[in-house]
Amino acid sequence: MLVDVQHNPLIGLKGYRAKILHFAKATTSPKDDYCYFEDGLLVTRDGKVIFTGDYKNNINQYDKLDIQDYSGKLLLPGFIDSHMHFPQTEMLASFGEQLLDWLTDYTFPTENKFADYTYARAMADVFLRQLYRHGTTSAMVYSSVHKCAADALFEAAQKHNMLLMAGKVCMDRNCPDWLQDSPQTAQRDSAELIKTWHGKDRLHYVITPRFAPTSSEAQLAVLGELAQQYPSVFIQSHLSENHNEIAWVKSLYPKHKHYLDVYDHFGLVRQGAVFGHAIHLEKDEWQCLAERGASIAFCPTSNLFLGSGLFNLAQAEQHNIPVMLATDVGGGTSFSMLKTLGEAYKVCQLRGNQLDPMHGLYLMTQGAAVGLGLEQQIGNLNPGSDADFVILDPLFDELTELRFKHHNSPQDLIFALSILGDDRATVATYIAGKPVYQAARQHN
Repeated sequence: MLVDVQHNPLIGLKGYRAKILHFAKATTSPKDDYCYFEDGLLVTRDGKVIFTGDYKNNINQYDKLDIQDYSGKLLLPGFIDSHMHFPQTEMLASFGEQLLDWLTDYTFPTENKFADYTYARAMADVFLRQLYRHGTTSAMVYSSVHKCAADALFEAAQKHNMLLMAGKVCMDRNCPDWLQDSPQTAQRDSAELIKTWHGKDRLHYVITPRFAPTSSEAQLAVLGELAQQYPSVFIQSHLSENHNEIAWVKSLYPKHKHYLDVYDHFGLVRQGAVFGHAIHLEKDEWQCLAERGASIAFCPTSNLFLGSGLFNLAQAEQHNIPVMLATDVGGGTSFSMLKTLGEAYKVCQLRGNQLDPMHGLYLMTQGAAVGLGLEQQIGNLNPGSDADFVILDPLFDELTELRFKHHNSPQDLIFALSILGDDRATVATYIAGKPVYQAARQHN
């Protein structure tokens, strides 16, 4: 698709020259079904992609266009992180426990700090800077139980016109008294946040019961009512991450046939619902997720760090359940989606299923957008999509220069970056066509 320059003058157009790689559509074969331009051109205007294609064959259509030359660098759609905890930024790399002890010893005390709006607002800026320096342009995020912390996060994201999905955590039992809300306050605060932020600019609200053990039936019921009242909002929670957690859910909800049935009973399993982990699912749970159109956030670094188990990606895809990659900061150990992809590869290796690098890239770009129903806006570089993209330098140090001296196919670039790469590879990150991160020096 070319711009009709006769009727659309170059005013407002911006061009970028680089190796360009993306998935133009939903696919079940990302290994082969991708678009790659060795010498590519991306053109944007007013925060939207106008054109993506080969540079030499199309540059004449954009005579005198101001080009940002990233030749030799790799331009990708901005990464989408589908499960992370904003208040846990400062507790990354806390010495390992398994899930339930880890929550008690580290998570809850840290999250209590977010009752202070000023503190939460400062941490929101830190959190978003970490996303941008790692090439992440959209995220689905858990805030804390405090309404003011969710406000602070939305305000910070709005400043950069970021597509952010976030919600106030709801939990009214089995957590410290000083972190509890109630069914009534959870419903009221969530409704107020929806009215204030959902659909404002590029922001989306997510109804967020932390997980079944920390919500009473009464709380899940009112959150289910909210989900019915506001069908366009997202839903997020945790599911079957840890064997002890699953046993706890069964003891708290003995009338339900399995963990997912608790959420389903209250109307919280539907399209737009994203469940983190889903490692130890029963057969009926796989089927329920598929039938309802819900999605799974695959969090490999967190699952390995907390010893939770190995996610079965092949099983999820056999059931046609949308899967997307996620860091799960701070149970996850890095903000880097590249590192997360590398750990996903290892998890699949241990499962006896090889994860092709293009498949992995799809799960953190277009595949994630499709699962969220946002593929018309993010996840790709199609004309009309939001101009969220990242520039990576595959040759960011001596080792990578050696690694790529003779091997630089698209698959090889992505795979090696998933093993060797981190924020050092990020040259620049753009949101809605504007730079939100630029490396102090561009790598040679």
